[in-house]
This record gives sequence, structure tokens and C-alpha cells, in this order.
Amino acid sequence: MIKPQVLAALLGCSLAAVEDHWAVIVAGSNGYWNYRHQADACHAYQVVKAHGVPEDQIIMMAFDDVANNPDNPFNGQLFNAPNGPDVYAGCKIDYKGADVTPDTFIAVLKGDSDAVQGRKVLKTNKDSKVFVNFVDHGAPGLIAFPS
Repeated sequence: MIKPQVLAALLGCSLAAVEDHWAVIVAGSNGYWNYRHQADACHAYQVVKAHGVPEDQIIMMAFDDVANNPDNPFNGQLFNAPNGPDVYAGCKIDYKGADVTPDTFIAVLKGDSDAVQGRKVLKTNKDSKVFVNFVDHGAPGLIAFPS
């Protein structure tokens, strides 16, 4: 679980000055057995939003097959801590399912809206603050995606 204080420190944001802060959050897996990845990504979304990053400057990628999965005993909800809040509520996912790919991720980071048919990408400059949170399995030289 990512502590809110850690995310706030990484963002370097104060509530007064977040107009040029951005977040790219990715759950790089799919399947109910990887529940924690989508729950942690939605939690990160909630934290950066709570710290003042505007929703139009948060770009969220998640396969989105866990909250409403038949195996989920809390239909339509995700939790990343025991007795914690539903982190799926209000989590706006910009790229879902087959759109969660390395090519989409790179296009988002480069600000290449043409590559994603005009959908949400970073619109930053050299002075922007960008927080990237990639939640998944990994190893040296490996960043995993659903396909």
C-alpha cells in the first residue's frame, strides 16, 4: 500500500500550487488474481486527486476487469486496505481493456494525442511536475502489461 504522505512528497505539491502537476497511473495487469494492482492504482488516483491535482491532469490506465468481476464479493468496489474506503468510487479510468498497452503508455508520456486518437495525454513543459505510478509485477528490465 502506498502511503498518502509518500505520494504527496513525491508530487512535491502543496494544495495551493498544483496547476501544473500531472499524474500518470497505470495498473499493468488484468485478472481478479491481480486485484491488488487495480486497487492500488485507484488508491493512487484518490490520493493525487485529494492533494489537488485536477482530474483532467490525472491519466489513469487500468484493464478494469476486477471491480465488477464475478469473483469480487464487493461488486463494483475495490479496497486496498482492510476496512478501508472503496477506492474504485470516483476513479476515472481513461484507458481500459485492450487500450492498456506499452504503445499507449508511451504516447501518453510523450503527449502524442495523435497516436491515441485525440484522447488524454500529458500536456506538460519543462517546468511541469509529473508523477508516474506503475503498479504491477516487474523485474530488472521488465515492465509488464496485460497482453
